[in-house]
Amino acid sequence: MKTFLSICLLLSCCSFLEAEEKRSFSFSQKPSPLHVSLKKKRFYDLLLPPTQKTYKHLNAQFIRIKGELKKGLHTEEMKALKTLYKVKSDKALLLALKPHPISITLAQAAMESAWGTSRFFKEANNVFGMWSSNSKDKRIAAGEKRNGKRTIWLRKFDSIEESVSEYYKTLGRAKAYRKFREYRYESDDVYTIVKGLDKYSELGKEYVETISTLIWHNDLTKYDLKESSN
Repeated sequence: MKTFLSICLLLSCCSFLEAEEKRSFSFSQKPSPLHVSLKKKRFYDLLLPPTQKTYKHLNAQFIRIKGELKKGLHTEEMKALKTLYKVKSDKALLLALKPHPISITLAQAAMESAWGTSRFFKEANNVFGMWSSNSKDKRIAAGEKRNGKRTIWLRKFDSIEESVSEYYKTLGRAKAYRKFREYRYESDDVYTIVKGLDKYSELGKEYVETISTLIWHNDLTKYDLKESSN
Protein backbone atom coordinates (compact mmCIF):
# COMPACT_ATOMS: atom_id res chain seq x y z
CA MET A 1 0.00 0.00 0.00
CA LYS A 2 2.82 2.41 0.90
CA THR A 3 4.53 1.67 -2.41
CA PHE A 4 1.30 2.28 -4.29
CA LEU A 5 0.75 5.61 -2.48
CA SER A 6 4.34 6.65 -3.16
CA ILE A 7 3.92 5.96 -6.87
CA CYS A 8 0.66 7.89 -6.95
CA LEU A 9 2.32 10.82 -5.17
CA LEU A 10 5.25 10.79 -7.60
CA LEU A 11 2.96 10.69 -10.61
CA SER A 12 0.91 13.51 -9.14
CA CYS A 13 4.02 15.66 -8.63
CA CYS A 14 5.21 14.95 -12.18
CA SER A 15 1.81 15.92 -13.60
CA PHE A 16 1.88 19.12 -11.55
CA LEU A 17 5.34 20.05 -12.79
CA GLU A 18 4.39 19.31 -16.40
CA ALA A 19 1.33 21.53 -16.07
CA GLU A 20 3.35 24.29 -14.41
CA GLU A 21 6.02 24.19 -17.11
CA LYS A 22 3.37 24.92 -19.75
CA ARG A 23 2.18 28.09 -18.05
CA SER A 24 3.68 31.52 -18.54
CA PHE A 25 5.07 33.47 -15.61
CA SER A 26 4.78 37.18 -14.91
CA PHE A 27 6.92 39.51 -12.84
CA SER A 28 4.37 39.57 -10.00
CA GLN A 29 4.66 35.83 -9.40
CA LYS A 30 7.24 35.25 -6.67
CA PRO A 31 9.99 32.73 -7.51
CA SER A 32 10.86 31.59 -3.98
CA PRO A 33 8.51 28.57 -3.66
CA LEU A 34 9.11 27.38 -7.21
CA HIS A 35 10.92 24.21 -8.22
CA VAL A 36 14.33 24.93 -9.79
CA SER A 37 13.10 24.16 -13.31
CA LEU A 38 10.08 26.42 -12.82
CA LYS A 39 12.25 29.18 -11.39
CA LYS A 40 14.35 29.05 -14.55
CA LYS A 41 11.26 29.02 -16.75
CA ARG A 42 10.00 32.14 -14.98
CA PHE A 43 13.40 33.74 -15.57
CA TYR A 44 13.30 32.97 -19.31
CA ASP A 45 9.69 34.16 -19.60
CA LEU A 46 10.70 37.50 -18.09
CA LEU A 47 14.12 37.99 -19.74
CA LEU A 48 13.89 36.53 -23.23
CA PRO A 49 11.31 38.91 -24.78
CA PRO A 50 13.01 42.20 -23.74
CA THR A 51 16.46 40.78 -24.50
CA GLN A 52 15.47 39.61 -27.97
CA LYS A 53 13.75 42.93 -28.68
CA THR A 54 16.80 44.94 -27.57
CA TYR A 55 19.21 42.72 -29.48
CA LYS A 56 17.22 42.94 -32.72
CA HIS A 57 17.01 46.72 -32.47
CA LEU A 58 20.73 47.14 -31.77
CA ASN A 59 21.78 44.63 -34.43
CA ALA A 60 19.63 46.30 -37.09
CA GLN A 61 21.13 49.65 -36.13
CA PHE A 62 24.66 48.22 -36.30
CA ILE A 63 24.12 46.72 -39.77
CA ARG A 64 22.54 49.92 -41.09
CA ILE A 65 25.27 52.23 -39.71
CA LYS A 66 28.00 49.96 -41.01
CA GLY A 67 26.42 49.97 -44.46
CA GLU A 68 26.14 53.75 -44.45
CA LEU A 69 29.79 54.13 -43.44
CA LYS A 70 30.83 51.86 -46.31
CA LYS A 71 29.03 54.28 -48.63
CA GLY A 72 31.01 57.16 -47.15
CA LEU A 73 28.06 58.67 -45.35
CA HIS A 74 28.45 60.58 -42.08
CA THR A 75 25.09 61.53 -40.65
CA GLU A 76 23.87 63.51 -37.67
CA GLU A 77 22.72 60.22 -36.16
CA MET A 78 26.27 58.90 -36.27
CA LYS A 79 27.51 62.08 -34.61
CA ALA A 80 24.94 61.68 -31.83
CA LEU A 81 25.84 58.00 -31.37
CA LYS A 82 29.54 58.83 -31.09
CA THR A 83 28.68 61.28 -28.33
CA LEU A 84 26.47 58.73 -26.59
CA TYR A 85 29.11 56.01 -26.70
CA LYS A 86 32.01 58.40 -26.04
CA VAL A 87 33.98 57.47 -29.18
CA LYS A 88 35.57 59.47 -32.00
CA SER A 89 36.43 57.11 -34.84
CA ASP A 90 34.07 55.20 -37.13
CA LYS A 91 35.68 51.88 -36.14
CA ALA A 92 35.21 52.61 -32.44
CA LEU A 93 31.56 53.41 -33.13
CA LEU A 94 31.02 50.07 -34.85
CA LEU A 95 32.70 48.28 -31.95
CA ALA A 96 30.35 50.06 -29.59
CA LEU A 97 27.21 49.34 -31.61
CA LYS A 98 27.57 45.63 -32.33
CA PRO A 99 25.48 43.72 -29.75
CA HIS A 100 26.87 40.57 -28.17
CA PRO A 101 25.01 37.22 -28.34
CA ILE A 102 21.87 36.78 -26.25
CA SER A 103 23.38 33.73 -24.51
CA ILE A 104 25.91 35.98 -22.78
CA THR A 105 23.20 38.40 -21.69
CA LEU A 106 21.11 35.59 -20.21
CA ALA A 107 24.11 34.07 -18.41
CA GLN A 108 25.06 37.39 -16.84
CA ALA A 109 21.45 38.07 -15.91
CA ALA A 110 21.17 34.66 -14.25
CA MET A 111 24.44 35.20 -12.40
CA GLU A 112 23.76 38.76 -11.25
CA SER A 113 20.09 38.29 -10.30
CA ALA A 114 20.31 34.71 -8.97
CA TRP A 115 17.88 33.60 -11.69
CA GLY A 116 15.55 36.49 -10.99
CA THR A 117 15.35 36.07 -7.22
CA SER A 118 17.60 38.89 -5.98
CA ARG A 119 16.16 41.87 -4.11
CA PHE A 120 17.57 44.23 -6.73
CA PHE A 121 15.76 42.33 -9.45
CA LYS A 122 12.44 42.25 -7.61
CA GLU A 123 12.51 45.79 -6.21
CA ALA A 124 14.42 47.71 -8.88
CA ASN A 125 14.28 45.70 -12.13
CA ASN A 126 18.07 45.72 -11.85
CA VAL A 127 18.92 42.54 -13.73
CA PHE A 128 22.69 42.94 -13.96
CA GLY A 129 23.70 44.38 -10.60
CA MET A 130 24.52 47.78 -12.09
CA TRP A 131 25.80 50.28 -9.55
CA SER A 132 24.96 53.98 -9.37
CA SER A 133 27.41 56.77 -8.54
CA ASN A 134 25.01 59.56 -9.49
CA SER A 135 22.67 60.80 -6.77
CA LYS A 136 20.23 61.90 -9.49
CA ASP A 137 19.71 58.29 -10.60
CA LYS A 138 16.71 56.29 -9.53
CA ARG A 139 18.37 53.85 -7.15
CA ILE A 140 18.21 51.72 -4.03
CA ALA A 141 20.82 51.03 -1.36
CA ALA A 142 22.47 47.66 -0.96
CA GLY A 143 21.92 45.87 2.32
CA GLU A 144 25.61 45.96 3.24
CA LYS A 145 28.10 48.82 3.09
CA ARG A 146 31.38 48.46 1.22
CA ASN A 147 34.19 47.81 3.71
CA GLY A 148 31.57 48.45 6.38
CA LYS A 149 31.59 52.20 5.64
CA ARG A 150 30.48 53.27 2.15
CA THR A 151 26.91 52.77 1.00
CA ILE A 152 26.60 50.92 -2.29
CA TRP A 153 23.81 52.17 -4.52
CA LEU A 154 22.25 50.20 -7.35
CA ARG A 155 20.30 51.56 -10.29
CA LYS A 156 16.52 51.33 -10.27
CA PHE A 157 14.75 50.85 -13.60
CA ASP A 158 11.14 51.27 -14.63
CA SER A 159 11.17 47.97 -16.51
CA ILE A 160 13.30 44.94 -17.30
CA GLU A 161 13.60 46.16 -20.88
CA GLU A 162 15.11 49.44 -19.66
CA SER A 163 17.59 47.50 -17.55
CA VAL A 164 18.63 45.32 -20.51
CA SER A 165 19.00 48.36 -22.76
CA GLU A 166 21.18 50.19 -20.23
CA TYR A 167 23.30 47.07 -19.74
CA TYR A 168 24.07 46.85 -23.47
CA LYS A 169 24.85 50.57 -23.52
CA THR A 170 27.24 50.20 -20.57
CA LEU A 171 29.17 47.37 -22.22
CA GLY A 172 29.27 49.42 -25.40
CA ARG A 173 30.97 52.46 -23.94
CA ALA A 174 32.74 51.81 -20.61
CA LYS A 175 36.54 51.78 -20.85
CA ALA A 176 36.73 48.57 -18.81
CA TYR A 177 35.07 46.62 -21.64
CA ARG A 178 37.23 47.77 -24.56
CA LYS A 179 38.68 44.28 -25.01
CA PHE A 180 35.19 42.80 -24.76
CA ARG A 181 34.03 45.03 -27.62
CA GLU A 182 36.99 43.97 -29.75
CA TYR A 183 36.28 40.30 -29.12
CA ARG A 184 32.58 40.61 -29.97
CA TYR A 185 33.32 42.56 -33.15
CA GLU A 186 35.80 40.04 -34.46
CA SER A 187 33.99 36.88 -33.37
CA ASP A 188 30.53 35.43 -32.76
CA ASP A 189 31.93 32.65 -30.57
CA VAL A 190 30.48 33.27 -27.11
CA TYR A 191 33.34 31.55 -25.28
CA THR A 192 35.83 33.88 -26.95
CA ILE A 193 33.75 37.01 -26.33
CA VAL A 194 33.18 36.35 -22.61
CA LYS A 195 36.92 36.50 -21.99
CA GLY A 196 36.52 40.27 -22.19
CA LEU A 197 34.22 40.33 -19.16
CA ASP A 198 36.97 39.83 -16.59
CA LYS A 199 36.51 43.46 -15.47
CA TYR A 200 32.76 43.08 -14.88
CA SER A 201 33.34 41.53 -11.46
CA GLU A 202 36.03 41.55 -8.81
CA LEU A 203 36.20 37.79 -9.39
CA GLY A 204 38.03 38.42 -12.66
CA LYS A 205 38.82 35.23 -14.58
CA GLU A 206 36.72 33.20 -12.17
CA TYR A 207 33.72 35.29 -13.22
CA VAL A 208 34.46 34.56 -16.88
CA GLU A 209 34.65 30.84 -16.14
CA THR A 210 31.34 30.96 -14.26
CA ILE A 211 29.58 32.75 -17.13
CA SER A 212 31.01 30.25 -19.61
CA THR A 213 29.79 27.36 -17.46
CA LEU A 214 26.32 28.88 -17.18
CA ILE A 215 26.11 29.18 -20.96
CA TRP A 216 27.26 25.61 -21.54
CA HIS A 217 25.32 23.92 -18.74
CA ASN A 218 22.03 25.62 -19.67
CA ASP A 219 22.55 25.41 -23.44
CA LEU A 220 21.98 29.15 -23.71
CA THR A 221 23.44 29.41 -27.22
CA LYS A 222 20.15 28.00 -28.54
CA TYR A 223 18.70 31.46 -27.92
CA ASP A 224 21.30 33.27 -30.03
CA LEU A 225 19.99 34.95 -33.17
CA LYS A 226 22.18 34.47 -36.24
CA GLU A 227 21.61 37.93 -37.60
CA SER A 228 24.79 39.87 -36.88
CA SER A 229 26.97 40.89 -39.77
CA ASN A 230 30.70 41.61 -39.68
